[in-house]
Amino acid sequence: MSEIALRTVTGVLMILTALTAEWFGGTAFAILVAVAATAIYYEWAKMVRGWGIQWHVAGFFFALLPALSLLWVRERGGEPAGSQGFELVLWTFIVTWSADIGAFFTGRTFGGPKLAPTISPNKTISGLVGGLVAATLLGGIWAANQGLHWVWLMLAPFFAFAAALGDLFESWMKRQAGVKDSGRILPGHGGVFDRLDGLVPVAVLTAAGVMAGLG
Repeated sequence: MSEIALRTVTGVLMILTALTAEWFGGTAFAILVAVAATAIYYEWAKMVRGWGIQWHVAGFFFALLPALSLLWVRERGGEPAGSQGFELVLWTFIVTWSADIGAFFTGRTFGGPKLAPTISPNKTISGLVGGLVAATLLGGIWAANQGLHWVWLMLAPFFAFAAALGDLFESWMKRQAGVKDSGRILPGHGGVFDRLDGLVPVAVLTAAGVMAGLG
């Protein structure tokens, strides 16, 4: 099986798992989020071994905050009927996934100048632009279709950019640690941290938007 085919199959399975757990919510979603957060911290801890205790503390909060954000947005209690927790978590997924997939295929198709060659030599400016466009279109379509606050349409490209920064940050960590991937659990993708690095900032920012009254 080719690398792209393997990545595609694994990616589809991950997306289906996330969508199923989010659909059911409650315990199913909590378990998935807890497993993902634990995996992120485990892979972070392996990379920063010998860097100092502060990096382990930072990793704990790095894994915890997006997990709490997703759970709170999806299942926040005491909200009035009509609160859009499910729709907003799915919007978070759509923005992150489309930014990642759009960047991957646009970068491979058009190439061009490197985005941050000293951090991640494979990432290109065209890939970043493609990811922002994909996230803006798909995130905007979902927000409009589900009747989300109009601000979410405007936030999609900014949150997609935050996802790209999360990806670059993890690439920097891997370069400092001298590893290619954060783990090997996901065929064609590497580790859980490799796949969820962009979701971390988007989840936290989405929760902040809800706290600001946009949910």
